[in-house]
Amino acid sequence: MPLSTTTQMLQNAKATKTAVGAFNVENMEMAQGVLDAANEIGCPIILQISTSTTKYAPINIFVSMIKAMADNVAIPVALHLDHADQSLVFDALKAGFTSVMYDGSKESYEENIRQTKIIVEAAFKINIPVEAELGGIGGKEDDVSDQVIYTDPIEAAEFVKKTGVSSLAVSIGTMHGVYKNTPKLDIERLKSIRDVVDVPLVLHGASGLSNDDLKKCIHAGICKINFGTDLRVAYTQGIKEYMNQNPNKFDPRVYGKIAKERVRAIVKEKIAAIS
Repeated sequence: MPLSTTTQMLQNAKATKTAVGAFNVENMEMAQGVLDAANEIGCPIILQISTSTTKYAPINIFVSMIKAMADNVAIPVALHLDHADQSLVFDALKAGFTSVMYDGSKESYEENIRQTKIIVEAAFKINIPVEAELGGIGGKEDDVSDQVIYTDPIEAAEFVKKTGVSSLAVSIGTMHGVYKNTPKLDIERLKSIRDVVDVPLVLHGASGLSNDDLKKCIHAGICKINFGTDLRVAYTQGIKEYMNQNPNKFDPRVYGKIAKERVRAIVKEKIAAIS
């Protein structure tokens, strides 16, 4: 079916106290693995492209590829741009992305509001939802590197009101990349944000969280959960194991299929945990 926006997906998740999985993909095999898993289960899915991935291949290539894949499945599929600056967001809107995230979290609070409003006004003219971030998600992944700055509930309420964003990524103790220690999530802060913010809330840095933590976050108001590192690890491990066992093999279609299957398996696990 044609690409969908994330609007109805997230509103449905909010109403049913579940969450939609948003999975970062870097190539065809990873995208196939995600879509195979979601289509098998029969649930809506969000494929995400990061800023650094747009340097790996032009965004119009990803749009064309994901559109073609979406036409072959019977579930709603959204293509979302993750953690982007203003220039890249506008490029993505022109290219055909059906959801975008402007990340102004490193700007001052006032500048984040100003820049986000510009994105919202442009995106809403073509009915594309906008995710924004308030606070700072810790850790490092791709071009995203930051320390944890917890989202303030009062600022969150004002930010959403002034910008009109469709969804808000909040910082409650998660981190991008691989966790070195067990994260301590501020669930009470999340509940406080939920109580004063009407739009769906987004959790970044979910790779490595326990299923119990994921369920707690959903119960406290999270409607979209981002996974990236888990997929990369699964994909790479599949290739490593195959090449270690078959050092003389060289057909990328063979080890690519194995890597794709590893992605499919981890995505099925994550969907089961958050649905």
